[in-house]
Amino acid sequence: MDVKTSGSRRRGFLNPRLVLTFAFWITTICIVVAVVASILAIWRFTGTDALWRTVATCAVIGAATVAFSFVNGLFVLRDD
Repeated sequence: MDVKTSGSRRRGFLNPRLVLTFAFWITTICIVVAVVASILAIWRFTGTDALWRTVATCAVIGAATVAFSFVNGLFVLRDD
């Protein structure tokens, strides 16, 4: 199988720059949502149950996104 990239060596199954950009923005959105939910709970606009569910959901989504970008880096295309 002949896989050529434009003069540079490609690391990862998917485009690494695209994966890192996606992971950065998803993680950033999760952090912002968790902070907003925490502030709303502190000021008692939402209950603590909603706070913990929101923070836990954001933590799972953020961790999965970071794990996906790490696993993508494990798959290196090599010219054999």
